[in-house]
Amino acid sequence: MHEPTTAQSANETAVEANSRLTAGAGALLFVLLAAEGVTILQVRGLLSAHVFIGMLLIPPVIVKLGSTGWRFARYYSGTPAYVQKGAPPPLLRLLGPAVVVLTIAVLASGVALVLTPESVHGTLLQIHKASFVLWLAVTAVHVLGHLLETARLAPADWLRRSRRQIGGAGTRQWLLVGSLVAGAVLGAVMLGPAAKYRPQHLFHEGAPAPVARTAPGVLSET
Repeated sequence: MHEPTTAQSANETAVEANSRLTAGAGALLFVLLAAEGVTILQVRGLLSAHVFIGMLLIPPVIVKLGSTGWRFARYYSGTPAYVQKGAPPPLLRLLGPAVVVLTIAVLASGVALVLTPESVHGTLLQIHKASFVLWLAVTAVHVLGHLLETARLAPADWLRRSRRQIGGAGTRQWLLVGSLVAGAVLGAVMLGPAAKYRPQHLFHEGAPAPVARTAPGVLSET
């Protein structure tokens, strides 16, 4: 057998680095989405947290879309190391575009609900709710399909015994931490425009509660 060339080794390392970044971003999003899910249970009382976490999700989502998009591009352009790693199972490959489109729809409609005039909120809220229901269904399958791989790779850059096996661990760590910081700044900025959606401004004593305007990523209460 031929010894792998330096270029081959570098490409294989790049594949593993990309996988670690994708898994790290996926694990981070799993935690944030779980926290966002808690706000659904009492969205009237947790609306500020709901908005903040929704915005906090956006930069990590961009990181994950970037890493998976890079793998997609390299695989279909025929880069040997990415071709050798192979593609996800057929079902996950079919669901991938739906996950991307619905994620963007949920987040974009949530941001729009905070920033746009009240006259368009009815339509945006319906888009937000419908896209969330569909997103939840396809993402549940997506998460289950990648659960074992994510559990194996996500901690790799953070454990002493494995972080030095693949170069760039520090860069990947800072990219994830930086996405959280950027999300926190975005969330803090958006709390101002979102203040008009606080429960005391939405619900009136003795009147039926209308559908609450929500932040990215969740259904509203009625």
